Amino acid sequence: MSGSNIEVRDVLNPDYLAEDVAYKYDLWSRKRLEKEKEWKELRDYLFAVDTTTTTNSQLPWKNKTTLPKLAQIRDNLHANYMSALFPNDDWLVWEGHETQGVNKETRLAIQEYMKNKTRLGGFQKVVSRLLYDYIDYGNVIADVEYVQERHYDPTSGEEIDGFIGPRAIRRSPFDVVFNPLAPTFEDSPKIIRVVYTIGELLKSVEDNPESGWMKDVIKEQLKNRSRILSANQSDMAKNQGYIADGFDTLHDYYESGHVELLEFVGDVADEQGVLHRNRMITIMDRCKVVRNEPNPAWNGSDGMCHCGWRMRPDNLYAMGPLDNLVGMQYRIDHLENIKADLFDFIAHPPLKIKGNVEAFDWEPFAQIECGDDGDVEVLKVDSTALAADTQIAILEQRMEEMAGAPREAMGIRSPGEKTAFEVQKLDDAASRIFQEKIRQFEIFILEPLLNNMLEVARRNLNAKDTIRVIDDDLGAVQFMNITKEDISAAGKLRAKGASHFAARNLLVQNLTTVFNSRLGEVIMPHVSAKALAKLVEEAFGWERHALVRFNVQIAEQVEQQRAMNAGQDQLETEQMLAAEEPRGI
Repeated sequence: MSGSNIEVRDVLNPDYLAEDVAYKYDLWSRKRLEKEKEWKELRDYLFAVDTTTTTNSQLPWKNKTTLPKLAQIRDNLHANYMSALFPNDDWLVWEGHETQGVNKETRLAIQEYMKNKTRLGGFQKVVSRLLYDYIDYGNVIADVEYVQERHYDPTSGEEIDGFIGPRAIRRSPFDVVFNPLAPTFEDSPKIIRVVYTIGELLKSVEDNPESGWMKDVIKEQLKNRSRILSANQSDMAKNQGYIADGFDTLHDYYESGHVELLEFVGDVADEQGVLHRNRMITIMDRCKVVRNEPNPAWNGSDGMCHCGWRMRPDNLYAMGPLDNLVGMQYRIDHLENIKADLFDFIAHPPLKIKGNVEAFDWEPFAQIECGDDGDVEVLKVDSTALAADTQIAILEQRMEEMAGAPREAMGIRSPGEKTAFEVQKLDDAASRIFQEKIRQFEIFILEPLLNNMLEVARRNLNAKDTIRVIDDDLGAVQFMNITKEDISAAGKLRAKGASHFAARNLLVQNLTTVFNSRLGEVIMPHVSAKALAKLVEEAFGWERHALVRFNVQIAEQVEQQRAMNAGQDQLETEQMLAAEEPRGI
């Protein structure tokens, strides 16, 4: 398959290997420079407070107002995506693929373990940032790591365990390069650029059990730094040609205290005709190999997953929902500022001064002294451009529709009288792009990410891990001891948030339609009230509130009647005692 590996001169020669990987990183980075310019332009519009920081600054208008429509669409998409992915706490489910994987104990252990780690590891916060990448860049890249955080009590000196387990991490699209011609992202080799400080390297060695190789990075970096910084500045002139991303010269780079690592993952073929599958190669300072080993993941995954908003044919770099709306934002700002300038002209119109006219102040009740043939005339300004508000409103509506964010998603009803069913039907139809895009994110990011987290946990969990569990039936807090064997089974984790979100809307719509029609009256004698109550409870996520309990109203009515009878007896007793008391003379 084209683009599924890179070719190097010699895998076993560290000098050649470092040079070839660094060259490939530079090559792939240069190939996407135009794409990065598009990302930067969009980002300028998203966070602009006026047009001086955007391409609209080239226009000659005096007013520099920007209408943040792109930012509003971004916020709208993000809010709706998050609510669709995590509609309730029960958004994660385990599907076993063999006998052990489907039994209740295994399913419960895996689901509760992953729910615990996603909650404590800040999974939803990471997904929120990934969704911003999905919207801003159209390309989102997620990765996983296993951490064993420890803290020290300064008083007692006791070591206290912090978060232990798999954690999702975001990879910036600017920091990851890959072959866009590969069949899939999984098939493509990737190179990740990471910049650490020495302190961050030391912390990673302590917290991450798979980062032992970073000790060599620290040792080599300290040695290089002392050697480079001992040279005088004139000796460094020859290093002007070496520019590490984000730094000036090689001297400035070492003096900054940062370490640049290029982490390659994928297949490598050398000139001897040998293919080395699924390698993990790390290059420090683009000149030294500090790690060259096979990928330890038992499922063969490199841990990273990618999703594009609008995929291109034969190109893994996708478009985002806002990419081709930048021109419309440019147009909106153009119309807004030309309209504002026109208002200024109408409020302060230009004057045509003819002949001999004394100097004057242009103000109400001003007196203007004109000589022979002198005259002052207010020039008429064409106010046609004041109708720009209509064009702006049309552009804003089109932008929302093209981004897959219908106005109904903001609670704004489209014009025309409609029944409740018609509104629901139109909303579902208008939201199909939104539903498809969030389901796409769920399939290509959430599910692979969760399964990669589970794989990392199986590989690194060496002792028992105690997790907190809430019993669904009793509502009591319990604690489970999880071992590697408890979460080792053939199967797959599935995120059901987006699919549940769409299915719930359709189910509620169909229920309302059926039971409000003649058909509902016909079938009502044959519908189980208990089953219907349970269905409504699941559809609206009421399980945690225990609202639906079979025949609970009868028991509550009996209890209420008993309280009323007791109160009535108490009242009658008090009235009898009051009647028997002697009256004063």
